[in-house]
Order: sequence, then structure tokens, then C-alpha cells
Amino acid sequence: MKKSRVLFASLAGSVIEWYDFYLYGTATGLVFTTLFFPNHDPAISLLLAFVTFGAGYAARPIGSILFGHMGDRIGRKAALMFTLIGMGGSSMLIGVLPTYAQVGLAAPAILVVLRLIQGISLGGEWGGAILLATESAPKGVRGLYGSIPQLGVPIGLVAGSFSLTLISSLTTDAQFLSWGWRIPFLLSGVLIGLAIWVRSGIEETPEFKAQKDSGDLAKVPIIETLKHDWRSVLQVIGLKIGDGFFNVFIMSYVLVFTTLYFGYSQDSALTGLTIGCATMLITIPVIGYISDFIDRKIIYFGGLTLLFVLAIPYFTIIGRGVGWFYMMQAVVLGVIWGAIFSTQGTLFSELFPAKVRYTGLSVGYQVAAAIAGFGPLIWTAMAESYGPSPLVFGGFMMAGLAISLALCILSPHFSRRKEKDQTLKPHKLDLN
Repeated sequence: MKKSRVLFASLAGSVIEWYDFYLYGTATGLVFTTLFFPNHDPAISLLLAFVTFGAGYAARPIGSILFGHMGDRIGRKAALMFTLIGMGGSSMLIGVLPTYAQVGLAAPAILVVLRLIQGISLGGEWGGAILLATESAPKGVRGLYGSIPQLGVPIGLVAGSFSLTLISSLTTDAQFLSWGWRIPFLLSGVLIGLAIWVRSGIEETPEFKAQKDSGDLAKVPIIETLKHDWRSVLQVIGLKIGDGFFNVFIMSYVLVFTTLYFGYSQDSALTGLTIGCATMLITIPVIGYISDFIDRKIIYFGGLTLLFVLAIPYFTIIGRGVGWFYMMQAVVLGVIWGAIFSTQGTLFSELFPAKVRYTGLSVGYQVAAAIAGFGPLIWTAMAESYGPSPLVFGGFMMAGLAISLALCILSPHFSRRKEKDQTLKPHKLDLN
């Protein structure tokens, strides 16, 4: 029961945090360009709106340092409680925020601040949720346990998108822009309260308790991480950067890309996204379980290779019709990226010793996410200059994936046969 409750707590909080984070992403194209960044040129409005979207990603490294310090010094559980409060509070305030027409420039300014708080909170949530699961996992199923919090991404994204779509279908356009869009943001307050209640009933992870009992806690985790484990941090950044750009595109920017440049309806774009996420719900736990028997590096490398090979075909095929778009979302997002994402938390956590694991894991991952988060700004500019060119967009993705593939080739192996006890063994990459 304790193990199942820990898994549920890691998943529940993750779902709600990603619900809030991606709810903002969906609202960016549907609401914020009109209500908070009005401009006579739609392209300018879109760019301004995506600046705030990217700001949430840019703030995530700050959260990784702040909550990483708390998680490595005080405990995983305490850090995760504060991330929920930060995310829930900022989302509720977005739900009552006046628009540009009501308060002028103060509206987008406050929106940016709240988005930054969202990013800071999520920067601490992901690593903590992964460690809550993997550090509590029974021997031999760490890959499966580490995959469960990853389910929060597709579930949270679909929930956020569906909530806005549902409200939109139940209201007129005027009602939706006036008050309807606010309901999903306000609902997050109730959801966060439930997640805090669930997490308050779990214990600290066995590994952190053992680390604390030994008295061997990092005084300043970020300093010790950069002093002793900087190679591992760089490795995580490099391993994440390639699929990170692809991830932001196929789970967020694709809604703008397919409607604006291919003429698909908003419902069709959301359906394609939902199909990909639904497929991930199967892929993630299955691959997580398999990774406890097959080297996680092989799975990760195979996924990156397939993304690299399919980068240009993906952008070629999604413009041929909604049926082709749905198929590619299921394959590229649901199966291939889902397999990569399933192994990421466990794979990356095994690079760091317990005393700085929260900080090292979070900083590396979130720095890469921050870089990828500004992809929409780059892609909007690319599309304005070249249109939806498969060669341009596919080539961009291939460049990032090439970096990740090179580092994956150099990285150590991670597999079940290396597990000799419950403790995660840190593996270092020799870059000298």
C-alpha cells in the first residue's frame, strides 16, 4: 500500500502541475494573443504571446536550483509540497487577471510574472516527482516506477486542452473570451488542494532518509553539483536538448502550426494531439517496465535515432491531410517520443549521487527545457521566412538530435544487471 500511494502521489502532483503548465500553452494561441497582446499584426501578437510562453521555460532552471536545494537539504517531500503551492497559486491568479483592455500594459506584465512563477514551480516538480518514485522503488523495477510520474505530461496536457475545448463548446465566442477561459485556471486551485492532501500522507524516500541519517548532506547542493558532477549536468543537457525541441513542437506549437499553415481546424489539431498523448499512456509504462530488463541506453538511443530519421518525413506528411497528421502524431509523439520520455527520469537520475541528485537531475533537465522552450519564437520566425518547409523545420530538429545522439553514444550503460542493491549508482562520463 505504501509503495502504491507513493506512486499515486508522484503521478497526481505531476498531472496537476503539467495541467497548469500546458493549460497556459493552449491558452496562449486561443486567448492571450487577443486579450493580453493585442496588435494590428497577428504575427506580432503571436510572437509576444510566445515570449511569455518561453518565459515559463526560462524560469525552470531557477526552480531547479531553488527546489533542488530544498530537496537535497530538507527532503523530497517538502520541496514537492512547495512546488504545488507555487503552481496552484499562480494559475488561480491568472484566472482572475484583468485584460489589456481593462488595465493596459499591467495585464501582460503581471501575466509574465505569473508565468515565471509557474516555470519556477515546475522546475522543481519534475525532478522531485521522479525521485519520489525511483528512490522508493523495489529492487529491479526502478525503470517502471520512474516512468509513472512521466504519465503526468500526456494526462496533464490533454486535461488542460480538453478543459478549454469543453468550455469553448459550451459558450459563445464572446462568453469564452469574456469569462469562459478563466474556469480551467480557477479549477486548478481545487486540484492542487487535492494533490497536497495526497502528498501530505506519504513518507520521505528511503534513500534521502538514509542520507540524512548519515549526516552526509550537501551544504550548498548547486555548488557541490557544479564542482563534482558538472560533467553529468552537461551530459543531461545534451541528451535532452534534441528531443526537447521536438517535444515542444509536437505537444504545443503543433496546434498553431497545423491551423495557421495547413488550414486544419482547431478541433482537428487538438484531436491529433490527443491521439498522440493517448498512445503515450500505453507506451510510457510498457517501455518503463521493459527498461528494467533491457539497457535503458539502447532504448533511448533507438528512440533518438528514429526521431532523427523521421524528422523531415514528419513535417512532409503532416501537411497531407488530417488522417496523415493523426497517424504521425500517434507514431512520433505517442510511440517514439513516449519511449524516450519513459526512460529519461530514471536514466538521468542514475548519473548523480544521492546527496545532490535532486539538484543535478533538475538543473540539467530544466536548462535543456529552457532552451527548447524558446523554440516557438524561432519557428514562428522560420515560418514567416520559409513557410512550413519540411527541409527547414526537419533540418532544425535533426541538428538538435545530432547533439543528443553523439552524447548518447558516449554515455555509460544503465541496466538492471548493474543494480546490486537499492542504491542508485552514479555513473560519470569522462570528457577529458
